[in-house]
Amino acid sequence: MSIKVLDQETINKIAAGEVIERPSSVVKELVENAIDAGATAITVEIKDGGISLVRVTDNGSGIAKDDIPLAFLRHSTSKIKSIEDLMNVSSLGFRGEALSSIAAVSQVELITKTSEDFSGCRYIIEGGEEVSLEEVGAPEGTTFIVRNLFYNTPVRRKFLKTAATEAGYVSSLIEHLSLSHPDISFRFISNNQNKLHTSGNMNLRDIIYGVYGRDITGNLIEISGKTQDIEISGFIGKPVICRGNRSYENYYINGRYIKSGIITKAIEEAYKGYIMPHNYPFTAIHFKINPSILDVNVHPTKMELRFSKNEFVYSFVLDTVRNTLRSGELAAQVKLHETPVSPVIENKKSPQKFKERLPEPFELKRSMNLIREDNKAAEYAKKTVEPVQTSLFDSPLMEAKSPDEYRIIGQLFGTYWLIEYGDKFYMMDQHAAHEKILYERFMKHLKEKDMDTQMIMPPVIIELTMQQENAYRQHKKAFERLGFEIEEFGGGSYKVTGLPAGLPNVNLKQMMIDMIDGLTSDSHTDLDVITERVATMSCKAAVKGSNKLSFEEAGELIQELMQAENPYNCPHGRPTLIVMSKYEVERKFKRIL
Repeated sequence: MSIKVLDQETINKIAAGEVIERPSSVVKELVENAIDAGATAITVEIKDGGISLVRVTDNGSGIAKDDIPLAFLRHSTSKIKSIEDLMNVSSLGFRGEALSSIAAVSQVELITKTSEDFSGCRYIIEGGEEVSLEEVGAPEGTTFIVRNLFYNTPVRRKFLKTAATEAGYVSSLIEHLSLSHPDISFRFISNNQNKLHTSGNMNLRDIIYGVYGRDITGNLIEISGKTQDIEISGFIGKPVICRGNRSYENYYINGRYIKSGIITKAIEEAYKGYIMPHNYPFTAIHFKINPSILDVNVHPTKMELRFSKNEFVYSFVLDTVRNTLRSGELAAQVKLHETPVSPVIENKKSPQKFKERLPEPFELKRSMNLIREDNKAAEYAKKTVEPVQTSLFDSPLMEAKSPDEYRIIGQLFGTYWLIEYGDKFYMMDQHAAHEKILYERFMKHLKEKDMDTQMIMPPVIIELTMQQENAYRQHKKAFERLGFEIEEFGGGSYKVTGLPAGLPNVNLKQMMIDMIDGLTSDSHTDLDVITERVATMSCKAAVKGSNKLSFEEAGELIQELMQAENPYNCPHGRPTLIVMSKYEVERKFKRIL
């Protein structure tokens, strides 16, 4: 087969495919150009998912008449002049491939006007071929109309999803752009229906409310931090609003929605212990990062990002998110949804629709006096318990002048302890609370390297495969640091004679095998596996939900929990506490309307 040089039209279409994958790619490039042009209001309209029509209108600076044809040439840009400028580029796009790529695979109409020009211009280019350029009356700014995407490349067009799916991609993009630029008013219209309209008032919380709604906005914690080369601001979600995928894990770097494995890993590591495994947090975080430590635009879609100081970035993000979580009130709040309650029951089967009266309030009160009060419970409930001052009760949820004591009311279903404090009502899961106490106690010793060895008799013999032996030998020093004493016993057998002091009482042989098996995976570090096993051991050793505790024991459990670093979640991420405000209770009883 002979070698041939491709014609320019084919080259342009191939190049366009690298940048323009679907309608959302068109919207992304056009909106980013509008942002770079200083627009404060941008409207995006699509039809049929953007396949038949994309219209992007902005009030930016516009394009001068003489520059219009140049804007559609490959590698034409106003953002940089030489390779040296790449190090300091701060605009959203600079390659100069966007307009040429869009024009190569669609029919484009451009209407634009600058503030200096008396009239605007209308320019039409189809399939990369210029059709017309004329003067027209137009407002200041730019409107791009892109019709029939991939009309001349049917192979690419057939790989598009359904119109509804493509519209979903565009919608998600506009949401990210709205959150990344709260100073710009975005409007999104799909098939003549308004889907989103943001104010551009600089208030990120308002934008989050407009995009995600009340439940998300009501469970946000503000985050901020600053160090050399990096500044963080925005919001992270309480663990209660985590999701089963990363779709709510949003962060923006110098105004761009970009993904970074380093930042993602740091955020998720900070949430460990606060949310269940395989769940992911809500974040809307803005990063301002010194361009000198960034390597951006390494891919045509501009979604990849690398740092020259990976460890520094990872540690700073991890510490900032973790400290924010520790400083916030994270007890899951119970929201009572109002349901209409009528004191009248209508029997619709009866032709006369007779009415039955519910018991009057005094009758209900009289019937409740039949409930026998537990004298011991009542006696203990009246006692004053000195609280430990931690973020559990010294928190944003509590009033500034809260009482200096809490009251244990009683136990529900043999598992949940009811606690009154100030104008809040807490329910504590005794198993989850004890599990967290055991876990943090052991991890504290591990972190402080204060691990004593506790000798066991008789020793425990474990049998290891060759792979398990290799893993153990590779991590032998880690086991020794923890306080394990293990001796070779011959033939793949090992004798465990010493354990870390304070280790919960569980099946030691199975624990050792599980821990060593975990170390055979390249994806885990020593600490990851040990942490996971300690969490499991704590769960098995903790008091169970059905175990009966006295009021005194429950009081001790509460005080120990309050001293925990994170008292709100067990090691697996389940809540230890849920809280209901007095306001919510009184609304339910119709004391407050």
